[in-house]
Amino acid sequence: MGESTYSIGEGPTTRVSLSLAEGTAEAIRARVGKREFSAFIAEAVERELRGQILDEYLADYESRQGPISGQARQRAKQVFDEVFAEEGEWPVAG
Repeated sequence: MGESTYSIGEGPTTRVSLSLAEGTAEAIRARVGKREFSAFIAEAVERELRGQILDEYLADYESRQGPISGQARQRAKQVFDEVFAEEGEWPVAG
């Protein structure tokens, strides 16, 4: 049986162990409630992964083309968000 590759935010859910500072966990519960805790963490992790993918792309671009301005970096983020929102997914991390 072949191994499936899912894009960020896709595939069946899987249980993982996670350690957080108690204050962080309490702040999350206070903000979203106990029932939405896992969804909040999943969304935060997905957002972080997407940011890392964008950062990797920009670092690669800058290594080939030279530094880009803060304005160009912000525009790149908007373009990434628009393109992948239209396609309904972000690429696999890595």
